[in-house]
Amino acid sequence: MSSTVLATGHFGTTDAILVAVVVVLLVGAGLLALAETALSRTSKAKALSLRDEHRRGSGRLVRLVEHPQAFLNPILLLVLICQLVTATLVGILAERFFGAWGVLAATFFEVVVIFVLAEALPKNWAVFNPERSALFVAPIVSALVSFPPVRMLSKGLIGLANGLMRSHTREAGGMRESELLAMADVAMQEEVIETQERELIHSIIGFGDTIVREVMVPRPDMRTMEADLVVSKALDVAIAAGFSRLPVHEGNLDDVVGIAFAKDLIKAEREGHGDEPVRGFARPAYFVPETKRVSRLMREMQERKFHQAIVVDEYGGTAGLVTLEDLLEELVGEIVDEYDVEEPSVLTLGDGEVSVTARLPVDELNELLDAELPEGDWDTVGGLLFNVLGRVPVEGESADVDGVRLVAERVQGNRIGRIRISPLHVRGPDGSEHPEFPDGD
Repeated sequence: MSSTVLATGHFGTTDAILVAVVVVLLVGAGLLALAETALSRTSKAKALSLRDEHRRGSGRLVRLVEHPQAFLNPILLLVLICQLVTATLVGILAERFFGAWGVLAATFFEVVVIFVLAEALPKNWAVFNPERSALFVAPIVSALVSFPPVRMLSKGLIGLANGLMRSHTREAGGMRESELLAMADVAMQEEVIETQERELIHSIIGFGDTIVREVMVPRPDMRTMEADLVVSKALDVAIAAGFSRLPVHEGNLDDVVGIAFAKDLIKAEREGHGDEPVRGFARPAYFVPETKRVSRLMREMQERKFHQAIVVDEYGGTAGLVTLEDLLEELVGEIVDEYDVEEPSVLTLGDGEVSVTARLPVDELNELLDAELPEGDWDTVGGLLFNVLGRVPVEGESADVDGVRLVAERVQGNRIGRIRISPLHVRGPDGSEHPEFPDGD
C-alpha cells in the first residue's frame, strides 16, 4: 500500500515534461480542429472577396481553398496524431499517479477534456467566426502542408488507402448548378440579397439551358408582309402592327426573303419610291434553328448587330421569330412599353384557380403553383393540354393531369388561347373537401 502511495505521489522532471507535452498537443489538436472547420466552410468566392478587401492572410487562404485536398488530408492526419499521442501520455500519467484508478481517470480526461478543449470549443468558434478563424489559420496551415515530412507522409497514407479500395473514380469537385441556386435562396432568406436579385440569379442560370423554341414568337402570332406589297402600303402595315421590323415573305411564311425596317420604308416613301415593291428595300434576314441556345444567339446578335431572327424547324419551315427583346425578357421578365396591349399571362381567380395564357411555359407554371405537371416534347401549357387530349379541344373541355384540372377557357380556330387551372379537391382529415395543388416537394 505504501509503495502504491509513493508511486502515485511522486512528481518528477519526466512527469513535468510529459504534462507539458500533453498541453502542447492539446493546443495543437484544438488549432488543427479550428483550421479544419474554418477552411472547410470557406468557399472560393468568399476567399476571393476577402482578398479583394486586402485582408491579411487572404492570399494564402485563396490558395488553400482552391485545392482543398492539399490541406484537408494533412490536417486530419495531424489531428489524429495529436489526439492519439495525447491519449497515450495521459494514460501513462494517470496510471502512474492513480494506479488502478488511472484507466478511469484517463478515460474521463480524454472524453471530457479532449473533446471540449480540442474539438467542440475550437470548431464552434470557427462556425460562429468563419472569416476571422479562416484568416487566422491560413498562414499556419500553409506552413504545415508545405513541410516535406507532413506532405510525404500524408500522400503515402492516402495512396495506401486508395490502393486498398482499388478505386479510380473521382467525383467532380466543382460547384453544381443546384448548389448555386440553393445559395441564392439562402442568401435571400438571410436578407443578403432581395427577392428580385434572387429571381435574376435564377434567370441567369436557367438562361444557359433555354433554347430558342421556348422564347420565340410562334408562327401563328407573327406579323408579316408580302414581298409584292408596295412601300406605301407596307408602311401602313408596319404602323398598324406597331413594330419597327417586319418579315417579308414570298407566297407563304416558309419563304421569308428579308426583314423590312420601318425607318427604311419611311425614307423610301419620302424619296418617291412609295409605289415600288417592298422586297427591294428589305434587309437580309437571319435564320436560326429552333434548338439553338439563347445564350449563343444573344452573343451572335451582339457581335453581328441584328435584333431579329427567323426561327426555322428541322424541315426548313418557318417556326416563328425571335427578337433581342425576347431574349432580354427571359432574363429580366416582361418588358412592356406604353404601346403594348397585352393581357396578363397569369390571372388569379377565386378558390385557388388561375387563368394562364396557353403560351406559358410548363416549368414556369410548376414554379408558380408548386406543382409537378409533366414536361415532354411540349414546352407550353397549351402543348400539354393538346398532348393529353390528342386533339384540338372545344371551349370548356377539360383534362386532369397530376392532380390539376386544365380547362380550355378560350379556343381560337385550332389554337388554344387561355387555360384555366383548377386544383383537384382533396378530402381532409375531417371529411371535408378543399382545393389543393400537389406539393412540388
